[in-house]
Amino acid sequence: MMQAIDDSDPGVRRHLGVWRTCLGNGLIRDMMFRGNFLIECITSMAWIVMNLCFYLLIFQFTQNIAGWEKYPYFIFLATGMLVNGLMQTFVMPGIEEFSELIRRGNLDFILMKPIDTQFLVSFHRVKWASLTTFFVGLGLLGYGLWQGGYVPTPWAVAIYPIYVLCGVAILYCVMVVLASTSVWMGRNQSLGDFWFYVTIFSRYPLEIYEGSLGQPIRVGFSFIVPILLAVNVPARFMARPLQEGQWALAVYALGATGVCLVLTRWIFVRALRGYRSASS
Repeated sequence: MMQAIDDSDPGVRRHLGVWRTCLGNGLIRDMMFRGNFLIECITSMAWIVMNLCFYLLIFQFTQNIAGWEKYPYFIFLATGMLVNGLMQTFVMPGIEEFSELIRRGNLDFILMKPIDTQFLVSFHRVKWASLTTFFVGLGLLGYGLWQGGYVPTPWAVAIYPIYVLCGVAILYCVMVVLASTSVWMGRNQSLGDFWFYVTIFSRYPLEIYEGSLGQPIRVGFSFIVPILLAVNVPARFMARPLQEGQWALAVYALGATGVCLVLTRWIFVRALRGYRSASS
């Protein structure tokens, strides 16, 4: 199981050094193919613009979506962009390759390295072009706050990034658990698609999940697989002041993040114990 991390531990410095190397290698790789890098940036921008246009069309016919008015909803969308931008840049490129590492036997080489396997599998690749989503999200966040006349409190400004990282951690856990199934399945090419289908629920406010159909989704994806908390909780710190009952949800989100990380670690280690090397 996971142990407490000591910042003075040379192992921590070694992991940070490896990650810095991965960041640099990813940037060098992207700059070797600048045309492809620009196309990916433009594609990300086009996808974001199309999504914004869709919601602009919706707000021509309604004043709010499940109680979220136009500019607060833009803040919600911006928060989702921040979370997903970080995921798509630093997490998904590496984990999506996990099944191929198993199929080709390259996981053997990673297991022999003097570094944590989950860390290296998760962060060995970086896709810098996806950071476009993150920066557009920052711009949309500022626009939503300005147009909506919101002045976030110093407390909200301080805690917002923490909950954005909690959202990234929750989605990271979902991705690692799905990737771990590759050990038993041998090949899981649909990992990215399945992750998209599962996490699509996190892109909408909690308030839309009502009624006989929505309530089970709200409960299941808040308290069993807490992906609804990934965007909803941080967005509320900026767009909608938390009410007394909602503070309990914010506290729960912190605890859920910790539980998810520990449980994910256990599942990943258990999956590796079931792995048979390419030479066996």
